Parts: sequence; structure tokens; C-alpha cells
Amino acid sequence: MISILTLFCDSKTYYLIKKLLLSLKITFIMKKSYFLIFLFSFSIAFAQKSQKDIDISKIEMKSASKLMNLAINPNTQNYNITYHKLEFTVNPAVYLITGKVTTTFTAINNMSTVTFDLANQLTVSSVKRGALNLTFAQNGNNELVITLPSIQVAGTSGSVEITYSGAPPVNGFRAFTTETRSNGSKTLYTLSEPFGARDWWPCKQDLNDKINSIDVFITAPSQYIAVSNGVEPEAPIVIGANKTTHFHHNYPIPAYLICMSVTDYVVYNQTAGTAPNTFPIINYIYPESFSSIQSDLNVTPQILDLYGNLFEIYPFHNEKYGHAQFGWGGGMEHTTVSFMVGFDRQLIAHEMAHQWFGDKITCGTWKDIWLNEGFATYLASMVIENFDGNDAFVNDKTNMVDYVTSQPAGAIYLTNSQATNVNRIFSNRLSYNKGAMVINMLRFKLGNTAFFQGMRDYLADTNLAYGYAVTTDLKSHLEATYGQSLTEFFNDWVYNQGFPSYNITAQNWGTGQVKITVNQTQSDPSVTYFEMPLPIRLYDANGATFDVVVNNTTNGEEFIVNVPFEIVGADFDINKELISTNNSVTLGKSNFEFENAISVYPNPVYNELHIQKPTNIEIEKVSLYNALGQLILESNATDLNLSTLSVGVHFVEIKTAQGTYHKKIIKK
Repeated sequence: MISILTLFCDSKTYYLIKKLLLSLKITFIMKKSYFLIFLFSFSIAFAQKSQKDIDISKIEMKSASKLMNLAINPNTQNYNITYHKLEFTVNPAVYLITGKVTTTFTAINNMSTVTFDLANQLTVSSVKRGALNLTFAQNGNNELVITLPSIQVAGTSGSVEITYSGAPPVNGFRAFTTETRSNGSKTLYTLSEPFGARDWWPCKQDLNDKINSIDVFITAPSQYIAVSNGVEPEAPIVIGANKTTHFHHNYPIPAYLICMSVTDYVVYNQTAGTAPNTFPIINYIYPESFSSIQSDLNVTPQILDLYGNLFEIYPFHNEKYGHAQFGWGGGMEHTTVSFMVGFDRQLIAHEMAHQWFGDKITCGTWKDIWLNEGFATYLASMVIENFDGNDAFVNDKTNMVDYVTSQPAGAIYLTNSQATNVNRIFSNRLSYNKGAMVINMLRFKLGNTAFFQGMRDYLADTNLAYGYAVTTDLKSHLEATYGQSLTEFFNDWVYNQGFPSYNITAQNWGTGQVKITVNQTQSDPSVTYFEMPLPIRLYDANGATFDVVVNNTTNGEEFIVNVPFEIVGADFDINKELISTNNSVTLGKSNFEFENAISVYPNPVYNELHIQKPTNIEIEKVSLYNALGQLILESNATDLNLSTLSVGVHFVEIKTAQGTYHKKIIKK
């Protein structure tokens, strides 16, 4: 999901506007940190910024109107839903819904009642099983409790038909909305993430039970076009002043991704994929916007093909992909049809990415939300990489790293208490930007071959596909293709908090070698040491470069690397592969300089050998070897008595804090 306010301003301006709105006591509605900011004329000034210039990482602000202490409803955990027939009668000009929902479910335990989540404001008029009327009660706790005619035995299936109507609750989620556009046209749309499905239909609202398939029948005044998930198996049926449109979706889907929109759309058709695996793209656009939006939509097939080539073919290619324009300030990844306010390329890319990461495979708990939002953010960044080039990709990653490191703490995996806080679930800094950069670090650590194969295996896993995944599922697939444990990585970067700052020293170390020394501090004490391969670029006097990667696991670790030239400079992580900040890279004093500064005399030597050195060098040990490599003498003095040494060639090894140096002497 994405919001609109920062489409037109940077983060500082964002907060100034928010403060101004509050000071003026202008009422605004928040949903996942997106202000519905088509409020008044000064927003037009910010609209002068082209959407094509927008950085997706800076508009992914996610918060909501309040803390939601919503746990899985224990009263809905004794059954699994297999099918919904959803029949809705609506009119965009009237804030009201009349519905009939037929639900087929399988009992997990023996059941005498079945409970659905349903807002108190909606009134149920009847519940039936076949022709039999059932007893039911709305208990004032946003629940509908139905008494079954007999005990339903575990493992058996049954169906109930619920008829209801009413005006859905008006709250911070605005799951059901009617509005009048600036040209006077009436519009109705839904947006249920994360906890709003129950506001407009009786459902089982949690993350643990996808519905195997749905049929949606939308009856509305015939001048309107209706939109929902899946495909239209037949043409709409007009009866009198109303028209009923049928959509069928034959893939598992959670309640929060089921959607509906009704207004005077223009339909724009496209095609994606490569023959014989082509599929339709169906776009539903406000007529007053179509001429300005059509060219923006033309990137949609290209992004679908990119994701298909990198990962796998679009997961719902047997049905459709597309967009439906709506009035909420952002976008929402409803399965097979993303609801959008505008059509910036990065917004299209983000919501489309959710069809793989979020819709096909859904996070198994809100604690694992980064599996949805981190991947959608990173795939949108990969669109920049593939369409705009590496410099633009590096700039996008730089923006994400700067945002992540603007505060010292925070993990992408949530605690139990955080998973009830909508603001924290949809943290732009952590779930989105840090999640995306952790994925980038996995790609860098594993390499493209192992990373992309691991991701393809993850998406193809029959235990996860069109179902749910948790963080350990992703970890196991990446470990399988990488061939090594990723436990340390996930502990450092996923489960614990913060990020490192590096101090790196590079110095010439003998002919064709450079010594690299790495030191690190951590922003949060939850991580003792962030272990990670580190990319370093080395330069010679003519501007030539040589890239090395050192696998850093401890503080003060030293690496001797082979380099084709004497270095005069070094840079760290110029492609922004890692989450880190306040790094420093220094060029250590050349080993060659020390080599020349340390000398032995006289040479040849008769009795006394003297070691000459700079005052800032401390000798740790002097070892003397004969021509056969046998150790003859050890000392830490600078003056050695060699009067008893045999005549011939010998070697002196001088060990210092700056390195170890070797000198050849001749004994007379």
C-alpha cells in the first residue's frame, strides 16, 4: 500500500504540513500513514512535482488512526472456510450495503455454533441452511453467532446463507467508502487491510484461513461499472434499472484482499506475458483522468514481464491483472486488481509486486509483515535498477539506508505486542525500507544465482504457494540454495535491532598486496557484531579501480588481499549494498615506507648487528634463521650479538605492530 501526501513533498515538508493541518483543526483521516490529502487547494502547489520524479521509498509512510488490539478471534478458530458466494447490492450515491453471503466451511472440531466477524452496525435479517431458518445472535462484540441445527462433526462441511444490510461503520479504516468526485460522479469502493473486512460483510477476519475460491455478484444501477477480484465468466445482466456483474476468483484469498468498486469507469485493456502464456490486463479508470493516465499505464506489461523473468510468471495469469482507480490516497494490492489513486510507475510496481509477495504468499502473522512489504518495496526498487540503470538504483538504496539509519533501533520482525499496533505493523522505516534493504543484503551475500533460485523455490513451494509463510520458511529456502546456514544473518538483521558503523583501514602490504582492517560499532546493543561480506573499492594513482569483498565476522579483523597495483585510495560500499552509516575509510601508512625505514647494519656483520627503526615503531620480536630455515635466535632487542654465529647467509624476521619485515644478512 502507498499514500499520497509525500508524493508532493519531502519528509520535512510532510511533517510541516501535518502540523499545519492540526493547528488549523482541519479534520483528516489516516490509514496506514496515508493522509487523504486531496483536501484543499494548497496541495496543488505540491502537485507541480511530477509523479515520475517520486522516490517510492519516501512515500511508503504507513500508519493508521489508532492502536488496534486485535488478536485472532478464538471463536472463529474451529472451522476453515472453503468458499464464499458474495452477493452485494449497492448504489454509489447511497452509503448502504445489502448483502447475502453464502459460506461453505469445514469443521475442525465438533461444532454446535459457528461465529463470524461482523460489525455491530450491520443488521442480519436471516440465516439459513438450505431452506431451514437458523437461530442467530449479534452479540454486540462485532460477532455474528449462528446456532447450527445439529452438531457438525469435525471434518465435515456445511454452508450457511446470511442476509444482512446497513450502513457500515465510519472509522479510521474507512473499509467501505462512498464519495462524490470533483466532476459530480458518484463512487463506491472498499479497502479492508488490515482489519476492515468485517465492516462490510460477515467473514472470518484473520491471517490463518484463506478462502479457496469466491464468486462475487455486484448489483448496482446500470450506468455504473463494477469491479472485483478474478474474471467475469459471463456478461453483466441488466434487469430494469440495475445491472448485476459476476466475478469468479479461483485462487485462495484472505478476507482482507476481497474488494469491490463501483463507478462510471472507462475500461482500458492491455496484454502481458509471452505467447502462449499471455494474459489480460484490465484497467478501470475515471473518465476524466483517462487521457492523462493512459500513457502511464503502458509500463504495466513491462513490469509484469520483468517480475516474471526474475521470479516466475504472474501468479494469477489464468485470470487477469489490472487496476481500478479509487479515491483513497494511495494504492492497495487487491488480488488481480490493484486499487490506485494515481499511476506513478513506482506505485504500479509496488502494488503489482504484492501479487507475488502478499497475495500469492501471504505473511503468516503480522509479525512477518516484512515478507509482504519489504519485498514489494525491493521489487519496486529493482524496477529502477532494470529500467533506469545502476546509478538510479544506488540512489534509491541510498535513500532507503538514510531513512533506516535515521533512528538507532528497530527490527523488521515484530514482537507479539507490536503485532497489534497498526502503526508499527506498517512502519515505513522498518517493515518497508529496512525490510527491502535486508533483502538486498541477502542478494549481495548469496549472489544472484543462489538468491533468485531460492526465491523461485520459495514461491513454488506447494506448502506455501497461495497460502501463508513465516520468516523461517524464507530462510530455509535461501539456505538450501546458498548451501550454508543463514542463522547468524537472520539473528543480526531480521530478529534483532540496529545497524553497524564501520571504520576501515587499507594499506599497501608488500608487492601486489593490501591489508584491510575492519572495525565496527553497533547502534543497538541487541547485536554484538553484525557479520556481513563487505564491498571495498581500491584506487591507483591513475584512477584505475579494483573491487574486493571481505567476509567480516569479528572486530579488528585483518584481510590480506591481492591487488594489481599500489593503492592511493579506497571507498566502502559505493553501491549501497548494506545498511550502515557514519562509515570511515582511511589509507594506512604504506608497508613499503616501513620496509625502507627499518634497516640492519653493518651488513655483512662480524659481531654486533644493529636494527635501526623510526621511534614510533615498537619491535615485538626479532627472529634469526639460517639458510635452511632453522630458528637460531629470538630476541626483542635492537642490538644483537652474533659473534658465535656461523659464517654464511642468514635471515632476520622483525615483527612489529605495523607488520612483519624480512632482512637478509651475511655473517663474516
